[in-house]
Amino acid sequence: MRAPTRVVDRHGFHALIDARSPAEFAIDHIPGAINCPVLDDAQRVIVGTLYKQQGAFEARRVGGAMVAENLAKHLRERFADQPANWKPLVYCWRGGMRSGSMVTWLRMVGWDAQQLAGGYKSWRRFVIDALEQQCPTLPLRVLVGATGSAKTRVLQSLAAMGHQVLDLEACAVHKGSILGAVPGQAQPSQTAFETGIAHILEKLDPSRPLYVEGEGRKIGRLTLPTPLVLRLRASPCIEISATPAARLDYLLRDYAYLGDAPQQLADKLGLLKDLHGKQVIGRWQAWALEGNLAALFAELMALHYDPHYSRSQSNNFSSWASRQTLQTDDLTQAGVDALARAVLDLEA
Repeated sequence: MRAPTRVVDRHGFHALIDARSPAEFAIDHIPGAINCPVLDDAQRVIVGTLYKQQGAFEARRVGGAMVAENLAKHLRERFADQPANWKPLVYCWRGGMRSGSMVTWLRMVGWDAQQLAGGYKSWRRFVIDALEQQCPTLPLRVLVGATGSAKTRVLQSLAAMGHQVLDLEACAVHKGSILGAVPGQAQPSQTAFETGIAHILEKLDPSRPLYVEGEGRKIGRLTLPTPLVLRLRASPCIEISATPAARLDYLLRDYAYLGDAPQQLADKLGLLKDLHGKQVIGRWQAWALEGNLAALFAELMALHYDPHYSRSQSNNFSSWASRQTLQTDDLTQAGVDALARAVLDLEA
């Protein structure tokens, strides 16, 4: 008898098929999976309602016809060009009837299809365990610096040079500040955020440094996994100390799109009224509506971002007092690349 197929075995297959509904897939899925639902979102609701109102038999009778129709469609379309030696791995929520049905049909065709034991829930357990086990020993180098220090760009430059990077803001689809939402892009679910982190860590070489930006516990509406937060707080810090002029120039380039939606920007600034008072926020909102981002960001730096920067860093990072500092007055791409090289020189 063949041993159950586990999450760690998934790389030995030609394809990874998520047989759940599109809505389930959108919330989170195993990286690299393709969504081939045996029941779509509406059908899943119908079957669930039948199960509650009329019982298992009627739900299976109606649902079985839907499953057969969907599987036939996949065989005609998504799977039509697969060779005889194709070897797919299929999963659903718990490794039950949905993935089991698909595996049965694929095997009847002649493909060596396998079912992931435990389904998506086994993947979720894998992610949680990976974060708990790997994070305490991650070889982190934490880039810190006041808002507008181009820390994310330095990470991107390091990655382009072939070094290991964990870009948490990219995983979160958010820049981290109150103005950090990415236009036209929603943040992922919490589970998908954690999946993205675990996927990066799975490929990590623990003998090489892993560069990461110093973050708070939350990025937008998402929460960093606690084991990662604890490791961040205990890891060596590299501070990027850029001049105010360089930071303002960078912020005006990096957040230029905020000028395209002045009313939305003004509304976001209104959320800071309890911190800065009606008069200051009124001035900021007027600048936002006028498109005067230079004046706005200069005061945001001076009055909002900078005043508590050093205090928050010393509270959050245990090695803050022994941090290494890189000075710069240039946050153009050339300056960012120079910073990346300077970060690497610290390892020499």
